[in-house]
Amino acid sequence: MMFHVTLQPAEDGWIVAECPALPGCVSQGRDEKEALEAVTEAIRAWLWAEDQKALQTMPSGSDCTPFLVAV
Repeated sequence: MMFHVTLQPAEDGWIVAECPALPGCVSQGRDEKEALEAVTEAIRAWLWAEDQKALQTMPSGSDCTPFLVAV
């Protein structure tokens, strides 16, 4: 998967990285490279957390077969 992110300089000299497609998915770094690495990890964590929430609401029973897919 690919996501667009924004990089903005903060007043303290750090670079703030945000993924607008994922509400609240924000990180930072001392430079652009570090900020991009940090937001990449934040995106992975955000997606994992959302998957865990969805997993708890999945129906169970003999007529429902759960699958895991990678994208």
